[in-house]
Amino acid sequence: MKLKKLLNQFYLNNGLPLNGGITNNTFNVKVWFINIPFPNPKFHKDVTHIHDIEHILNNCDTTNKGEAFIAGWEIGTRFYKHFPINIIIFLAFGYFLLLHPKTVFKGFKKGLNNIGIIDLGLNKSELIQMEFNQLVKITQKEYDTKLGIPQLSEFIFCTIISQIILFFPIILIIIGLIYI
Repeated sequence: MKLKKLLNQFYLNNGLPLNGGITNNTFNVKVWFINIPFPNPKFHKDVTHIHDIEHILNNCDTTNKGEAFIAGWEIGTRFYKHFPINIIIFLAFGYFLLLHPKTVFKGFKKGLNNIGIIDLGLNKSELIQMEFNQLVKITQKEYDTKLGIPQLSEFIFCTIISQIILFFPIILIIIGLIYI
């Protein structure tokens, strides 16, 4: 089945707007029970379809557990090397580590053995015209990466960076209060 059809079904099944909301000026992030609107900058709009196809590829919904798995998977595939979207990736990774650490780590381990969709170098129209089975095949790395010291070090490093980014506003407030 073509990714375009699967993507439209994904949006319908998860109550998302068509095209993943790329025409909207904001997107909502659910933090616990509160939906917080964030600006929807061009760099986010440009990769929304990639994130949504990652959900399809990994058979994940948009619940917190599904998003936690994808956050880990994106770190495992090194999606974070793409600036400025990496800020959102680290925020999601850090947040979901607090909620579902095992799921995030499971996604990270799977991501170590996949090529990130963004790294395929395909534009949106090429990607959505692709068959799902073809995507599965081309995102699978030739050799399995075993979880070792380098991979655990990367996970720990990304965890530290994500927590710094996640708690940066609180850190600023504390520093401000100290100097008052």
